Amino acid sequence: MARLQKKYREEVFPQLQKEFELTNPMQVPKISKITCNIGVGEASRNAKLLDVAMEQLANITGQLPEVRKARKSIAAFKLREGMPVGARVTLRRDRMYEFLDRLISIGLPRVRDFRGISANAFDGRGNYTLGIRDILVFQEVDYQKVEGTMGMNITITTSAPTDDQARSLLAGMGMPFKGR
Repeated sequence: MARLQKKYREEVFPQLQKEFELTNPMQVPKISKITCNIGVGEASRNAKLLDVAMEQLANITGQLPEVRKARKSIAAFKLREGMPVGARVTLRRDRMYEFLDRLISIGLPRVRDFRGISANAFDGRGNYTLGIRDILVFQEVDYQKVEGTMGMNITITTSAPTDDQARSLLAGMGMPFKGR
């Protein structure tokens, strides 16, 4: 069992149940999945960039990513429908907790000028999205293969019905929000 999963069961779960006065244990919010996405806009002109992004995303998450293709054509970007534009991984269960643990304890503190993440990036339904400008904050990335900077979006999907419950859940898990 992952360290963060154990923390959730032993500390965060009872705290959330008490804080929001939830009688049914199925009402207590939990993290259901984490989606990591790397967009490679230059992939239409340089196919090697997409291969590098896929390899690095696999290194970071420990799971093989899927290629994301353009949904519609945009002439200004020289983009046609069906062209590869990024890579995505959806993490669940043990891999999700392991990734979140590495993100909180190793990845985020390595971000330059890090003062905490915004507490306002919730979508109104209890899901949180954060962007990392450079994937080099992860130890698993081979910096010699990455040319320039490559960013990544991380979406944490929870079962919380409100943003307040999701904020309490993530704060209990150790997410470093600003002003806490």
